[in-house]
Parts: sequence; structure tokens; C-alpha cells
Amino acid sequence: MTSDNAATTPDEQMQVRVAWLYFMEGRTQGEIADLLSTNRLRINRIINEARRSGLVSITINSRLSSCVELERALSDRFDLSRAIIVPTPVDPALVPVLLGQATADYVSQALTSSDIRGIGMGWGATMREMVRHMPALRRPELSVNSVMGGLTRGIEINTFDIASDLARLLSAECAYLAAPIYAGSPESRDAIMNQDVFRESFERIAVNDMIVLSVGDLTDRSLLVRYGLPREVTMEMLAAAGAKGDLLGQFIDADGKPIDHQINHRAIALPIEALRKVPNVILSSGGAHKVESIAAVLRSGLIDVLVCDETTARAAMALAVGRG
Repeated sequence: MTSDNAATTPDEQMQVRVAWLYFMEGRTQGEIADLLSTNRLRINRIINEARRSGLVSITINSRLSSCVELERALSDRFDLSRAIIVPTPVDPALVPVLLGQATADYVSQALTSSDIRGIGMGWGATMREMVRHMPALRRPELSVNSVMGGLTRGIEINTFDIASDLARLLSAECAYLAAPIYAGSPESRDAIMNQDVFRESFERIAVNDMIVLSVGDLTDRSLLVRYGLPREVTMEMLAAAGAKGDLLGQFIDADGKPIDHQINHRAIALPIEALRKVPNVILSSGGAHKVESIAAVLRSGLIDVLVCDETTARAAMALAVGRG
């Protein structure tokens, strides 16, 4: 579904989700509070307001209702703890903004309702928007760290700046991998990774409670393709090897598995399979150019939360299920 006025507020999104779960699925207020990481008093207040305002009659009177249905379908089909789907805007340039807002809302709620000690951050335009929309919270005991090396260009979307800006907002500690995303060869990558400072960094990354990242695509719109790929590695080479996109700078096939290409052995980043040990992995990505890569991640089973726009999420779900 496409909306001409898709910039809904976090409060409106929360109200519709609560109304759907309570009136359509018959969940108790306590169950809803647990599911949405809030308290029962807030849920009760939202339900009362939904009745008073006319949001709820026989059906949920909101353009977000189809998004909520899709959230439940995605969660059930791919065993997600949560899916957060926003209406797709007419202007594709707004997709990262809306997804960044929704991700910031989810992360800030998680930080106030659970004992999170470490957050790992990816990079890209959506992550940049997430940081821009995060409220300032005082969490000095928290560690924010990047989970992959950085780029030499595209500063605003770089992992270094994203991790440090988020840490500043949260009054938290910050650590990042002071290395490029790709080493010159697999051998030089191994030499870098064997240094004490990098071993310590990856030990810290491995015990994160939450990692927030995006997935890249294999088109000219990809920031990694434009700014980060070594000159001798082309999109055509990667596509021939079966790549559909990249996760943590490592290229994956249609099933979300790393492709057999030397570029993956040059990446200075958390290995993809290590994500399975992280309690809460959040993928925030959207846009028509990312349908194939999001479908691949859904099939991989590596993530716990998906934040996406509706049109992209529907297409990615159909593609991922179709391959099953």
C-alpha cells in the first residue's frame, strides 16, 4: 500500500498496533505490553483513547491496518520476534527517513524497558536516519560499537560517525573498528584480525545484546558498490557468483548464505553466522531495489526484527516464500 501522507508518528503507529492486537487478535493487555516492550498502564490508556477517538469501531480505521496484518504474517512465517512495517511513501527518498524513525522508536523503547549493555551498529543512510531520530537518553553503562570496518568516502553514512553519534546521544561508551571495510587480500585481513586490538574488538562485538544493521543491494544505488568495493571487484562478478546483496559487507546468495568469492574473505567485520548468537538482531531496510536482498535475509533466519516499508516487505515476503 502506498500513502501520500506516510510520515505517521510513533504514537499513531503504537495506537494502531495496540488496537489491532487487542480488538482483532483478542490479546490481553498484559500480553500486548510484553509484546511491545511497554507497561500495562500505557496499553490501557491507548485502548481507552482508541475507543474515545473513534479509531476503533467494527474495524480499525487507519491506513496502517494492512501494515499491522503484514507484521503478524512476517513474524509468523519467518519466526521474527517483531516486524515493524510502515506505509510506503510516494517519494522513494523518504523510505530511509521513515524506517530510521521507526527503528529509533523501537530501539529507544528497548533501551528503557530492558537491561541492554551493548549495541552493535551497521552503517548506511537508514542507520544515519535512525541516529538522527533517537531521543537523548543517559545510559553511561552502555557500550555502542561498530560491527564492521568503515569507508574512506561517504562520511555521513560511515560506521565511525554513526556509532560515535549514537553513543553521544546515549551518554554511552563508544568503540569502533579503526580499519577499512575490506583488506587488500584475505591474508592481510587475517593479519589485521590477529592483532590484539582487533581480537578485543570482536570479543566485545560478540557479546552485544542488540545489533542494528541494514542490507545492501547489488545495484548502482548501493552505497557499498559506489563507495566501498575494491576497484578490481565488480557487480557483474558478484552477480555471477550468485550475490543478491551484502550483509556486514559480506555478499549473500538468495538463501542468505555467503557466496564463494574472495571479497567475503577480505571483509573486516563480524562474520555473518555470528549474528545467530546475538539476542536481538534488527534489520532496517527498504525500497524496491532491496527486495531481493531483504528476501535473502528473511530466508537466512539471521534476524529477530524487521523494519521495512509495506510494498517492499510484501514483495520480499512473496519472493522468500516462493523459493521455499
